[in-house]
Amino acid sequence: MDTHPYQYIVVGSGAGGATVACELSKRGKSVLVIEQGKREEKLGSFFDALRFYDNTRITHIPKKSNEGVILWRTFMAGGTTMVAMANGVRCLEKELAACGIQLEEEFAETERELGVAVIPDQLISTGGQRIRAAARALGYQMENMPKFLDAEKCKNCGSCSLGCSQDAKWSALKYLEEAQQLGAQVMLQTRVEKVTSRNGKVNGVVVAGRDGLAEIEGENVILAAGGLGTPVILQKSGIEAAGSNLFIDIIVNTYGVTDDFNLLHEPQMALVDLEFHAERGFLLSTCIHHAREVRLIELGLGGAAMPANRLVGMMTKIADEPSGRVFADGSVSKTVTKADRQKLDEGTRISTEILVKAGAKPASIRYSVPQGAHPGGTAAIGKVVDNRLMTEIQNLYVCDASVLPQAPGLPPILTIVALGKWLAKELTQG
Repeated sequence: MDTHPYQYIVVGSGAGGATVACELSKRGKSVLVIEQGKREEKLGSFFDALRFYDNTRITHIPKKSNEGVILWRTFMAGGTTMVAMANGVRCLEKELAACGIQLEEEFAETERELGVAVIPDQLISTGGQRIRAAARALGYQMENMPKFLDAEKCKNCGSCSLGCSQDAKWSALKYLEEAQQLGAQVMLQTRVEKVTSRNGKVNGVVVAGRDGLAEIEGENVILAAGGLGTPVILQKSGIEAAGSNLFIDIIVNTYGVTDDFNLLHEPQMALVDLEFHAERGFLLSTCIHHAREVRLIELGLGGAAMPANRLVGMMTKIADEPSGRVFADGSVSKTVTKADRQKLDEGTRISTEILVKAGAKPASIRYSVPQGAHPGGTAAIGKVVDNRLMTEIQNLYVCDASVLPQAPGLPPILTIVALGKWLAKELTQG
């Protein structure tokens, strides 16, 4: 007789967790989703973001590595897809195929469901058009970014990273809600402490909630708590190999001040230059943070004082070396290596060249501190999970950026959703 109340316990409700929960629910499986955050109803401002970004409660300083690199992440239903910039690009397709994970069918399905399309020119601001023209005049390949964004709903507020108040972009909340409609149970504001096992096979999870600690049984557990959260749970569950090989796709933003134009009224990362990605390991994209408080964090007082109505900027995002580590207590070691710095320096040099050509004043140029929002690699395929995404504990799986074999240097949401669809098929085939 089956004594387990759930066939599948999914930990985390972001791109990986919500997807696999939805796909399993479609196949008639009993599913429980456990999410540390809550359902956020108000989005779009810096003060809203203070509730769900991982930061200190008093000073609101974002989580950092021991070496001072900013680590952006959120705790909320829908995960970081809620504050993503809606970029719909494939990444690591060949690398995952080399691991035995073929995702062509899942990528195509994901792109259809998310409505991925190149952002239309109607959403590109005057500032974006000036930067695109300047980049092309210099011989660079600046193009409109593919996004999972409803152009009719988008109000060009430019606050994508603070959550979309117009519900214009796809988020994993859509899949989470669909899973619930199909019968999945969702437990919010509950933290998974560890996975329990018996005779080498998963037995369930220990959770901490409003009523203290409790144990929930399940036949299968799928961890999707993200590149920083998943390795902590794995280490507490006895898998010591988890936590190493951390990458974060390090970002440095370059800002400048113009005489008469800005990037205020367009989605963040509306334009992208991918010509350097394959060979030199970085991309360039238009991006500014409107909120002075965010610029204070990444640029200091000088950045906070920059006039938003004349502000332009570009992001350099690199595929960084997997040199970091997440420890069992949740602390993180992550620095900028010499190779990382070389990529960042080249990207910021080109960004500066483009911004000045577009009309930014050379003396106004400022550079942010290193930061990252794509932590992964901490339960990598071939190191912590096998090519079915299962750990050394039978029926314990991982389905988030933790399993990625290397830093993509590209937005990973599309790939993680495709992985969630693929894993659900693997678990239920036959």
